[in-house]
Amino acid sequence: MAVNFRELEEGLTRLESVDAARVVNQGDRITEVHVIAAAEKPAKQVVRDVQSLSMARFGLSIDRRVISVVQISPADLDIAAVARAALTRVGEVPNGSRTSIEVTLRHVDEEYVGSATGPAVASARLRLIGEATIDAVEKTFETMPPIALDAITVARVGPREVVVAVVITAALKGGEELSVGSAISTGNVDDAGVKAVLDALNRRIATLP
Repeated sequence: MAVNFRELEEGLTRLESVDAARVVNQGDRITEVHVIAAAEKPAKQVVRDVQSLSMARFGLSIDRRVISVVQISPADLDIAAVARAALTRVGEVPNGSRTSIEVTLRHVDEEYVGSATGPAVASARLRLIGEATIDAVEKTFETMPPIALDAITVARVGPREVVVAVVITAALKGGEELSVGSAISTGNVDDAGVKAVLDALNRRIATLP
């Protein structure tokens, strides 16, 4: 089975010990894995975490010798503060049988509002939240390539509700890239919907000029 190396990178960045990861491959073979990690955990343990996730989630064995780890203290590395937008609020403006959802993001002390309008029915609300989030992201980051919401849904994982979003981003030469994000709902599905879309886009946002 072919491995999606972008999904592998995204999976690695969700490890608690990993801040950023880049996978270099030649065909189906991984030749290098570069990881930026916090300084609290020993580098050997970070390597084992990378190997364990790769095997458990993708069935892929990575030779420890191709994994390089750079450890930087949180004081010197704050990716979230530099690259990521934070949710400020989710609002709604009802208008009869239609409603408009507004999502406000904060980035570098500025606020950006995205909106989406559709039928005022419960089954459409989460999709409108996802589309409003994308609109806000495009206004926040002007160099962001065109984005579309492919799917967004609530799934139950064990005892918890998790919002999962699939986002399509335009790639070079007319191609497209799919990315997946998720967020645990702690009683507020609206906020989790926004965070799931942002989770799907954060790696692309971090590479923008």
